[in-house]
Amino acid sequence: MAPQPPVYMDYNATTPLDERVLAAMMPYLTTEFGNAASRNHVFGWRAEEAVEEARRQVARLIGADAREIVFTSGATESDNLAVKGAAAMYRDRGNHVITSQAEHKAVLESCQRIEGDGFEVTYLAPDRYGRVEAEQVAEAVCDRTILVTVMLANNEVGTLSDAAAICRAAKARGVLFHTDATQGAGKVPIDVEAMGVDLLSLSAHKLYGPKGVGALYVRRRGPRVHLVCQMDGGRHERGLRSGTLNVPGIVGFGAACELCLAEMAAEAERIAALRDRLEQALMRRLDQVTLNGHLTRRLPNTTNLSFACVEGEALMMRMSDLAVSSASACSSASLEPSHVLRAMGVPEALAHSSLRISLGRFTTREEVDYAVEKIADAVGDLRRLSPIYEARPQSRSNGIGDLASTGRAEPQEPR
Repeated sequence: MAPQPPVYMDYNATTPLDERVLAAMMPYLTTEFGNAASRNHVFGWRAEEAVEEARRQVARLIGADAREIVFTSGATESDNLAVKGAAAMYRDRGNHVITSQAEHKAVLESCQRIEGDGFEVTYLAPDRYGRVEAEQVAEAVCDRTILVTVMLANNEVGTLSDAAAICRAAKARGVLFHTDATQGAGKVPIDVEAMGVDLLSLSAHKLYGPKGVGALYVRRRGPRVHLVCQMDGGRHERGLRSGTLNVPGIVGFGAACELCLAEMAAEAERIAALRDRLEQALMRRLDQVTLNGHLTRRLPNTTNLSFACVEGEALMMRMSDLAVSSASACSSASLEPSHVLRAMGVPEALAHSSLRISLGRFTTREEVDYAVEKIADAVGDLRRLSPIYEARPQSRSNGIGDLASTGRAEPQEPR
């Protein structure tokens, strides 16, 4: 049975709200409307109880203590609080921060902001897969370094970092480690104790919860991490984040985390099979297609492909009934090529020809087959209009060893 368009394949931008999550939220959108900070009557008590249960649910997803979860408006606020809050708190220890050129803009622009306050920031270049290695971090750490911030999973290409190894490199020098786990949470297992991270950012709407709510994990011991609050007006969330709590959103966030914890393994296996089916079918149909990112060390739902001699925006315009992305959702209004792909060394022409396709909980096999037809037809149409493509030597080869049209090969690790 053919899917009913439009077909959604932009789960890294946002996920649909799971109906089970909505059901958990509904009482707190209607009858249970109390303010969780109103501790002198039953309406506030019930709201506070719901928030604390959600705090426990979020904590379980990442192996944390519930007291280490600070609710925010989303991962962007969490990243801001982690970077700016740590910089302000530990300024007397040093003024140096390390990050990656491939980070989300919430981290990059927070780093740029503290540069204006006298901090020095080292922006490490990722390898061609989008990874920053622990050795790079170890070499960049100096006596003035107070924070390393490297994302767990890249939002554009899906590459997974070795966050535990990077954390060890930072901790060996007594430096705090923050990771933006927004894209990884709910898709791959996370254990903050095993990894050793000090700060970790999350967002509900990336894991089938509501928009407008997120969390920051803040380690309580070994070491106890302190931050300077970045928002004044009430000192909620144990003084780390002022503002009336979004009780319905927080309840939905907790419910979404509980579902991910229960279903993650089976869901990841099913979605990875669909992603592989999509990639292999496109490789059979088209030549000169390059996979951006790591072949195996990546999220199960994400593929980022460049189609030579095709402009990504023009490609999407020919597929109005297929929701994909030519960059991250936070920067897709720009006509500049992805800063992530540029940092990885992807040539500008290929960066401009890339599509990010991200699948999810509600993606079907029929939708994948539909997407293959739409993308292959659109690429074929545009290439027939391209004098550059016509002038190129025709070849069935794809990528640079990352993907082959007839199968898969493990890329060599960079030295």
